[in-house]
Amino acid sequence: MIDLHSHILPGVDDGAQSLSDSLSMARMAVQQGIHRIVATPHHLNNAYENPKQSIIDRVKELNEALLREKIELEVLPGQEIRIHGEMVEGYEAGEILPVNHTPYILVEFPSNHVPRYTEKLFYDLQMKGLIPVIVHPERNQEIIERSDILYQLVKKGALTQITAASVCGDFGKKIKNFSLQLIEANQTHFIASDAHNITNRSFKMKEAFGVIGQKYGNEMVYYFEENAALVTEGMHVYKEDPERIKKKKLFHLF
Repeated sequence: MIDLHSHILPGVDDGAQSLSDSLSMARMAVQQGIHRIVATPHHLNNAYENPKQSIIDRVKELNEALLREKIELEVLPGQEIRIHGEMVEGYEAGEILPVNHTPYILVEFPSNHVPRYTEKLFYDLQMKGLIPVIVHPERNQEIIERSDILYQLVKKGALTQITAASVCGDFGKKIKNFSLQLIEANQTHFIASDAHNITNRSFKMKEAFGVIGQKYGNEMVYYFEENAALVTEGMHVYKEDPERIKKKKLFHLF
């Protein structure tokens, strides 16, 4: 299994705070069945910068530590990039790091809205050969309230990644239900952990795929697993035409 989104690098953001934390996370990842994990520290979010070369160097150091500890996990470089208007310039300047040097970049929205310039920015990124992957859209307040925003972005070529813990219900029933709606509407393409630690923000990948397998069958699990592998190799992912999420009618019993 491959995990496309984690905060396993030590001392760079609100994830692992030390090498010991990183190693504990790595051991838990292996227990979950993860053999490759993308380190995606925050970039330009809450004063975290984490430019490209710094991440590459730190990933190399962490892989060396994993070898010393005989932990069978490979860490790949990446970033979780807070959306901003100068992303194309940041990529051209060598500050932005796509997943494992592929065309796929993880883009994070503010938690309560989607910036109005998003569609134009995504178009510009795609013109540069990049593929934006919107992380945890199921936890964005505006997308929850106006799901057509995400539908339009996906329809125009963006991909999305849902957090495993959302599928498990860790963020509440509303977010779990919305996550399942996005899966059913072909509006998401990856499940990833967004793990920050081994306590309150852990991996939950095995549990999430258990929920998905039980509800939709193993074929859906294989779809998400295969897509994660394709991203790390820079290949085209599988995707179906997205559908709009239908508002469920409320029937009152009298």
